[in-house]
Amino acid sequence: MATSGTKGSLRERGIRLTRQREILLELIDQSGKHLDAESLFQMAQKRDPKLNRVTVYRTLKLLKKGGLVDELDLLHYDGDQHYYETRTKQEHAHIICLRCGKVEEYFGDSLQKLRRQVEEHFGFQILLTRTEVGGYCSHCQALRARELAAAAEAAAVPLPEPKDKRPARKV
Repeated sequence: MATSGTKGSLRERGIRLTRQREILLELIDQSGKHLDAESLFQMAQKRDPKLNRVTVYRTLKLLKKGGLVDELDLLHYDGDQHYYETRTKQEHAHIICLRCGKVEEYFGDSLQKLRRQVEEHFGFQILLTRTEVGGYCSHCQALRARELAAAAEAAAVPLPEPKDKRPARKV
């Protein structure tokens, strides 16, 4: 069930909360993951087999336009996929592993400090921020270090000299 705050937000925006919209909002909000439209469709179909892809895409567009859902590209780790999450009250950064695709969310005072610095420096009123940081998670750093060490070791091993198959000439 969508939260009463979500229902109120929809009503304020003149958006009717249909059963299908409620299912999609719940899935986005409660999955604990950043879902792309296809994953969302697959999950929603399990709850309501009548729900189709067109409804998913239209609903995502409506929820995005209504300010209830954010569309993210997450550094296009998985191609041109877009992912969705419900808009939270607190801004956060997405930390994306460029090797395994793991996504973490960072909530910290440093983000608010950066926001204030940008506003003051540029005299800019920020309405929305979206921060994405790409790199390697600790697991992938360890894998990468092992791979680099193995590659360096393989490069350090001298290759055997090719043997000349021709018979030696007599002089």
